[in-house]
Amino acid sequence: MEWSEHAQVSLEAAGYRASAPRTAVVDALADVGCGVTAREIAGLLDSRGVRVGVASIYRALDVLENEGLVQRFDVGDSAARYEPALPTGEHHHHLVCERCGEVTAFEDEGLERAIARLARRVDFAIDGHDVRLTGMCPDCTGSSRRSSRSPSARSRTPSP
Repeated sequence: MEWSEHAQVSLEAAGYRASAPRTAVVDALADVGCGVTAREIAGLLDSRGVRVGVASIYRALDVLENEGLVQRFDVGDSAARYEPALPTGEHHHHLVCERCGEVTAFEDEGLERAIARLARRVDFAIDGHDVRLTGMCPDCTGSSRRSSRSPSARSRTPSP
């Protein structure tokens, strides 16, 4: 089941009636995937000819967040960013360029294992975590390391 279908089924099961604005927001999030602001969703919907006010987008995002269907995260700019929360629990983390604001998703199994080891060592039941690493992207540093990075590290969103 795709995330958008999962989101619609979950909302219906929670007692929410289908609404055109919320459906449009869900579809936009499913298409974009990672780290989008409400204003970016509005721009995407507008480019598709779908008129949804920013206030309606925020209301839809609040419902989706309250139902555990999206994850909200901050990257230091003034606007919160949102991404689908996958029902499988799969997730990724973010690299944030402090100069240009570029947000790049990354996955790291070693990091996940380290977090699990930490949980055992401190005897703490960790329900979730979010890792945000800040610095400067290769474009802003003028780094030639870009070509040595793996293709998945260069992409803005991990493949499903």
